[in-house]
Amino acid sequence: MPRTALSDRTLKTLTPPTSGQTTYWDEGLSNFGVRISQGGAKSFVVVYGPNRTRKTLGRYPTISLKQARDKAKELLAEVTLGIDKQRSISWKQARERFLQDCERKNKPNTVAYYRKRLDAHFRYGTRNLADISKQDLLQKIRRIQTSNSEQHHAFVAARTMFNWAVREDYISANPLQGVRGFKPAAAREHVLSEPELKTVVMAAEAAPYPFGRIIEVLLLTGLRRSEAAQLEWDFIDDSSGILTLPAHLTKNGRAHSIPVGERLSAVLERTPRMNQYLFPSTTKTGTVFNGWGKAKERFDATLEDIAPYTLHDLRRTFATTHAMLGTPIHVTEKLLNHVTGTISGVAAVYNRHTYLEEMRSAVSAYDNYLAKLVTD
Repeated sequence: MPRTALSDRTLKTLTPPTSGQTTYWDEGLSNFGVRISQGGAKSFVVVYGPNRTRKTLGRYPTISLKQARDKAKELLAEVTLGIDKQRSISWKQARERFLQDCERKNKPNTVAYYRKRLDAHFRYGTRNLADISKQDLLQKIRRIQTSNSEQHHAFVAARTMFNWAVREDYISANPLQGVRGFKPAAAREHVLSEPELKTVVMAAEAAPYPFGRIIEVLLLTGLRRSEAAQLEWDFIDDSSGILTLPAHLTKNGRAHSIPVGERLSAVLERTPRMNQYLFPSTTKTGTVFNGWGKAKERFDATLEDIAPYTLHDLRRTFATTHAMLGTPIHVTEKLLNHVTGTISGVAAVYNRHTYLEEMRSAVSAYDNYLAKLVTD
């Protein structure tokens, strides 16, 4: 690595490399230097400790050469005096411990949310966690081209992990602290029209197991896709005709009971009982269906004259159709397991009515509507 006497004049004249990054080490202070990227960005760095930990001190000229050199001297002095208590840990080790901690405290869906984004967008291997800078992380996030929403999710996952690392004393500060974040996708408003709904209903009936049956369940219950995927046969009480999702599988942490209508009952009869799950994974024993992207792509290829839609749009269409049929809003909210609508606050505390009979009537009317829709 090149060495030079760093000064304000030198910093202004250093030439960026044609590719990658180059670090110029200071002749006046050992283990202190400035890293220059291909684009010309200059960041001060210091290497310290027995593990040769590299730490980014900040970007020039946001912080001056004097400020960076003083901070490097302070850090090197702390190490020399043995008062540096920060524990060295690699990105890979931190990720594993973070996810293990999440598994003890969070729902499986939350753990899967973090694991998916960390593995897809942040691959630092054995690099020291303390060496990962804000610019390193933002560069990774800005490279995500799928959607603004995915950029937002990646940012949230990284910020959460680094907040955890600060609490565990692996790093002194979250590099994403103060970053305003990435604007999440605007709330969707798409509701399938009657012709579109008819197309999806008929295509789902003809589609093979398991995705065809999953689409039918989503259409008939308004469940979220994660809830539908984790359905177990034991959740269905044949004697009462009630399907109950346990609290740990729902978004709001409350058990959710809905009547099983005639159309849903017919779907269940056409669903093979392979094991405890209605829709088990075909590749990993003991887990549930998770091939959403490719399965929906294949399913959508069979549809004609339908605007792009998401699986959550089916839930919105379910609620909108019930409103069109005259289902009282509080009954629709019961069907959707909403707790922030008409029955909330004090009313939710004292109103313990299950509305099962009202829900049965609404489900029957909805079944009749779909039957007429597909036969007209």
